[in-house]
Amino acid sequence: MRSARPVGLLLSAAAVVLWAYGMTTWQPLTEPLGPWSEHLPGNNAYWARDLRFMAIMAVPLGLVLAGRGQVRWSGPAVVLGGCWIAADVAIDRADLIGVDATVRLAVAGCAVLGVVAAILLWWERRTPQTREPGTPPAADRRVLTGAACVAGVLTLVAAGMESPTDREPELNQGALATAALLVVLAVGAALAAAPARTRARVGLAAGLTVAGLLGVGLVRAAAPGERLLPEAALGAVLLTGVTLLAWDWPGGRPIWWHHALAALIALVGPVVFLVATAVPMMIMLPIGSTFTELAGNSPIHAADSDLLVSLVGLIAGLGMALLLARPTVEDRRKLR
Repeated sequence: MRSARPVGLLLSAAAVVLWAYGMTTWQPLTEPLGPWSEHLPGNNAYWARDLRFMAIMAVPLGLVLAGRGQVRWSGPAVVLGGCWIAADVAIDRADLIGVDATVRLAVAGCAVLGVVAAILLWWERRTPQTREPGTPPAADRRVLTGAACVAGVLTLVAAGMESPTDREPELNQGALATAALLVVLAVGAALAAAPARTRARVGLAAGLTVAGLLGVGLVRAAAPGERLLPEAALGAVLLTGVTLLAWDWPGGRPIWWHHALAALIALVGPVVFLVATAVPMMIMLPIGSTFTELAGNSPIHAADSDLLVSLVGLIAGLGMALLLARPTVEDRRKLR
């Protein structure tokens, strides 16, 4: 897909701006008043941190799309994401607030992104091309499909984000903006993974984007605690659509029973992976409390849990990628 590079870089830049806004505008809203135990925050209190972390995760996903799944882009993109998380913790500790801080962070972040992209472009031009133009290798297609699966699962997490009060208008704004960005990333990566960009696939991509955005709105419209079914439906539509876009169409038609099986996996898989990741993390690996302490924020009340749902979503997305990032027929035959 010729437009993959500019689209991927544009989406990464949008993620940077969203991260900067979340740091300076939404994060201060989640920080409690006073250190006393009766004022300690409860479950999901640091929702702004999770939305911000998902925006950070969108940056390398956009770079993977810009690099069309090539390892020379994907590897540095993952490293950049890890370094960005570390920088986020340090910046969170500094408690930056206000429009000026938002602009400075956005400009600095886009400058870093620009430097990384320029280095990767230079590296790519110096490396001899071994691939045929317009023919993405199977390995690159798997990477792109996997990135689409990760973005799809993160969409569910962002759309279903809650807080202790669930009354903050900023939470709805942040969840909608983050989830919408991830929907576009998922569809863009899936379309880039297709063996050829046909009118049918482009039309399907447009329809899937609209359906995904409407699904995000429906999830947010549901009352807190009643979002499980809308989230599962959104995941089924979005991830099944990813397979329809990215997988081979032998003879010009999808292998429908393959996609029917994918739809079943897409309906059940995200919820299973999210629960299977969240429960052990709450019991054995309280990584959320570590990030809270490093950022200098008040700990979560002992009766509640400090769960880093963005990390749960990332791991669940990687789990779905293992099942669905099989764009060629040969890839799917290996599951038999």
